[in-house]
Amino acid sequence: MEISGLISAVVIGIVIGILGRLVVPGRQHIGILWTLVVGIVAALVGTAVAAGLGVANTDGVDWIEWLIQIALAALGVAALSRVKLR
Repeated sequence: MEISGLISAVVIGIVIGILGRLVVPGRQHIGILWTLVVGIVAALVGTAVAAGLGVANTDGVDWIEWLIQIALAALGVAALSRVKLR
């Protein structure tokens, strides 16, 4: 992965984290910084999962990759919120 790819993963991760937080119902007990970290990790892991499934590079927008990333971010936000609640 080149530096431009890493920078774009961080930017996309921020968006993914925010979308993942919006998907989770109720109030989350984590800060925005944790949301961004979860989004960046979900973007990187989601890209790897999509590449493993063979859906990372399609014609047009990679909707399936985005859905995988958002689902991972939602799971991460929910899990971290539950851990922080305790």
